[in-house]
Amino acid sequence: MAMSEAVPAPDREQALAFARLGFANSELAARTLAARPELFGHILEALAASADPDLALRALDRLLSEAGDAAELLTTIDTDERVRTLLVSVLAVSTALGEFLARHPKAWRVLMDPLLETTRPTAYGVRSALLLAVGADPGGETPRAAGATNAELGALRIAYRTALLRLAARDVAGGLDVADVAAELADLAAGALEAALAIARAGLPSGAQPCRLAVVAMGKCGGRELNYVSDVDVVFVGEALPGGEEQAALRTATRLAEGIIRACGSTTAEGTLWPVDAALRPEGKAGPLVRTLASHEAYYRRWAKTWEFQALLKARPIAGDLELGAAYIERITPLVWSAGERADFVEDIRAMKRRVEGSIPAAEIDRELKLGPGGLRDVEFAVQLLQLVHGRLDDSIRQQSTLGALQALAERGYVGEDDAAKLAAAYRFLRKMEHRLQLQRLRRTHLIPNDPAALRWLARSLGARDTARVTAVDSWRKEHQRHAVEVRRLHEKLFYRPLLQAVSRLPGDSVRLSPQAATERLEALGFADPRGALRHLEGMTSGLSRRAQILRTMLPVMLGWFADAHDPDAGLLAFRQVSEALGESPWFLALLRDSDVVAERLARLLAASRYVGDLLGRAPEAVGIVARDDELVPSKPASLRAEQAAVVRRHGDPETAVAAARGVRRHELLRIACGDLLGLLDVRAVGVALSDVADATIAAALDVAVRKVQTDRGAPLDVRMSVIGMGRLGGREQGYGSDADVLFVHDPLPGAVESEAAATALAIANEMRRLLALPAPDPPLSIDADLRPEGRQGPLTRSIASYAKYYERWSVVWEAQALLRARFVAGDVGLGQQFDELIAPVRWPAGFSATDVREVRRIKARVENERLPRGGDRSRHMKLGPGGLADIEWTVQLLQLQHAHRIAGLRTTSTLDALYAAAQEQLVAAADAETLASAWQLVSDTRNAVMLVRGRATDMLPEEARAAAGVARALGFPAGSRGEFLEQYRRATRRARTVVERVFYG
Repeated sequence: MAMSEAVPAPDREQALAFARLGFANSELAARTLAARPELFGHILEALAASADPDLALRALDRLLSEAGDAAELLTTIDTDERVRTLLVSVLAVSTALGEFLARHPKAWRVLMDPLLETTRPTAYGVRSALLLAVGADPGGETPRAAGATNAELGALRIAYRTALLRLAARDVAGGLDVADVAAELADLAAGALEAALAIARAGLPSGAQPCRLAVVAMGKCGGRELNYVSDVDVVFVGEALPGGEEQAALRTATRLAEGIIRACGSTTAEGTLWPVDAALRPEGKAGPLVRTLASHEAYYRRWAKTWEFQALLKARPIAGDLELGAAYIERITPLVWSAGERADFVEDIRAMKRRVEGSIPAAEIDRELKLGPGGLRDVEFAVQLLQLVHGRLDDSIRQQSTLGALQALAERGYVGEDDAAKLAAAYRFLRKMEHRLQLQRLRRTHLIPNDPAALRWLARSLGARDTARVTAVDSWRKEHQRHAVEVRRLHEKLFYRPLLQAVSRLPGDSVRLSPQAATERLEALGFADPRGALRHLEGMTSGLSRRAQILRTMLPVMLGWFADAHDPDAGLLAFRQVSEALGESPWFLALLRDSDVVAERLARLLAASRYVGDLLGRAPEAVGIVARDDELVPSKPASLRAEQAAVVRRHGDPETAVAAARGVRRHELLRIACGDLLGLLDVRAVGVALSDVADATIAAALDVAVRKVQTDRGAPLDVRMSVIGMGRLGGREQGYGSDADVLFVHDPLPGAVESEAAATALAIANEMRRLLALPAPDPPLSIDADLRPEGRQGPLTRSIASYAKYYERWSVVWEAQALLRARFVAGDVGLGQQFDELIAPVRWPAGFSATDVREVRRIKARVENERLPRGGDRSRHMKLGPGGLADIEWTVQLLQLQHAHRIAGLRTTSTLDALYAAAQEQLVAAADAETLASAWQLVSDTRNAVMLVRGRATDMLPEEARAAAGVARALGFPAGSRGEFLEQYRRATRRARTVVERVFYG
């Protein structure tokens, strides 16, 4: 029992005095010190100055109660300032070590070593001490412990904690650099693994086949930058002795490896050390625990992924057969440094980092010291990326520790010296925070506490103190934020800015990245033509113009965004064209300088989509559209039509008028495409928006054509006319590359000669088509009238009476099916309504026979047979392939033809609306309807994405890996998910085809 428990409560004045000294629980402190008056004086001063006076006092009180040599302890810490500082400092920071001292009170004596702060333990000395603790001979070739029992496990933990106490005391008392602490912890882990191997050997059954076993450290242990508490990542390499049988030797080696894992990770009365994690081995947890050297090499040559080579950057033999471990490093190292030659290796690394960041709970992301924004992993990933890029040819930067690698990168000119110094300082600060958090309870954690008392402890443990102007917590928080901001800009500081300095030769900066190194870096970032990219950078940043000065500031950031997309070359070129077209425009330069949102969106959009690049290249003044989300919402149909009508009426020349209307369309297409790529629009919204802008453009062109024909004739027209949308236009399901399928319908005015009225209508239709087909700097809007009666052989435009006669006498099944998506688009509204009433009984027939059903199926089979490409992969055809758009749409249309005459919900031009109506009426199972709807949306979205990425329309899913990756990114899949996207596409279409075969083919 601690002596403080028998002492009466202090008075208020005493409690206030201790509160002023920094004790949070001042009453308990007063009671404890009243029971131990010997602690007043120097000891109390040390307690008050420590990170947590309450914690230090409680731990010291308990230690004195448990220590058999309490008097000597008191005398020592009262008279020896050095020992007093070491002991109180560690007790104030680490609850766990305080508890260890209470269990093993004699351990405090290690702090009396006069050489403690001046002589760093050698790796061999640490190894020897831990081996001796388990009864093994440190000088033996294969040390074996005295036994494999709990006694040896306990002895290992006591020896380890004692060594940890020595290190922690020196650390928290302020005498060690964080890199030295991490290196000693790695040496301590290596010694513990050697002692664990000695215990494992003692536990082998008699007759076990002798073997060689090397323990290779990975991760932080391999880089000699270990935390106080961390998984120790290892790989085990086993071999038979000369003349030995390999499989038997591997079984023994596996037993030893399992013994090491148990010896370090099992829980005893003295607790555990840390988990030994072998998950970084080939094939991960699914692979064998121990492999031969040849097996390791074969795996890394044939199967290893980029992240596995990144993990091997820090590989280092630390226990067991060090000669075998060295052979492993010799074999694997050349493979590591060739990983930078892999296609998309930078993207692979970034994708892994994004996956790691994505695994952080949202509530913890701002407190995550390791994985969160501005955290340790930001520094480590960036440094490793630079090493993999430039280490292929420059072995001086092949350093295992992060700080060592950063220094080497700076010395060789790959990173500016000032930048490297700032980042090293930030890394040291963050690692020190991590060490303090873990040292408190010897638990693995990277979360910054949110409890005010815990934050105060953390701030004070890092040396911050309250002043008259600022609290310790505020002082610490300000410094932490400063470092986190510095770290979060790593890609600008470590990867991109030197590229600009390489081409623009900015004065006053120490880094001088050579053209060759700059080319390597651009190539690693994913630029297919790195020399061309350097020329673009030079062209944009050379000179003293205001534009060049602003771009020199912005491009280091933007390069990261270009490189993050699938086609950085196209993005950089398009940006150069836009910036040169806008020249010194003050509004553009201010937009770039003042809005990170504009710069980032612009870079990502241009590198993701040639379609957007082409649109902006033709209308660079529209760049401001990306500034705000509300600017990327499609315009309302009525306002679009009004704007188009106003534009064409301002121009007397028909060609100029329609060119202006097409300019409005181009701006709207850019709005829709940007909103789509930025995830602001779903595929249905895109289809409606594209259809609305096509409607408005057709209406404007029809208005111009009417005026042109009337002017040419010099008299009022003798006909009224309407344009009927068909296909995707009629269904308001347009894609970026869709034609505008239409029918032209006219009606002679009263008293007009029918043949003359027909000639007038034909002249108007032809003029409208001509005007919209003229070459112009915008995507074409092709007018396709092939769905008219008699197809291309029939007249381009018919009167309403002619349509009525045709549909009554000669209409066939495919024409009824085509009319399912007929919708008035432009022209005379009353005539459009008449046409709608006329075709109602045709497209929603009262009796749709079995013969008609067979005809629909026959026509579909014929279309597939004639139009699907020969010899190719039909499953990649988004329109006609199995489970593609045609499969789904024909299935829905068949249901409409069969049942729309009696079910009002089926009388719609929308595929999805008709499908959901069919499900509601139980014409198709709800699950089947959902399968078809999901596939239709995915395939439609994919078809649009292909157009956005490649800038040209196609119905084939791209086979080329880069284009497919771009499509996946455009659809919102994370980087490196091309395979996942293709699998999802195949799965969706395969399931849809199954439903089609059941519902459509019966």
